[in-house]
Amino acid sequence: MAQGFLQSFDKNLEVHSAGTFPGSRVNPRAIEVMAETGIDISDHFTKPVDDYLDEEWDYVITVCDSAKVNCPVFTGKVANRLHIGFDDPSFTVGTDDFIMEEFRRIRDLIREEFRNFYIKNLRKS
Repeated sequence: MAQGFLQSFDKNLEVHSAGTFPGSRVNPRAIEVMAETGIDISDHFTKPVDDYLDEEWDYVITVCDSAKVNCPVFTGKVANRLHIGFDDPSFTVGTDDFIMEEFRRIRDLIREEFRNFYIKNLRKS
């Protein structure tokens, strides 16, 4: 979701999503709640973080608390390493309605935090 929002703020940003334990596809609930905002992430996928460790990055941002703990050391040049943490809604237990509300809640938090990050750090003056 963070990748989708960052790309929606600025089409010229190069944004990649990587995971310490990436799934084979984006969670269908994440696709659904992002579509509600007009952002299509159905073609997104997460690569293993190991694929990016030796590259140069302006920012490496972890978004899940487990990723912050388990994220390996990037051996390439990383100008800024940040943690903007959220609960992982895919671990939510309950009714379908409750789970979808959690996905929406986390989506909205991600949008707000990454909008603030974008405005403060990336937007051209």
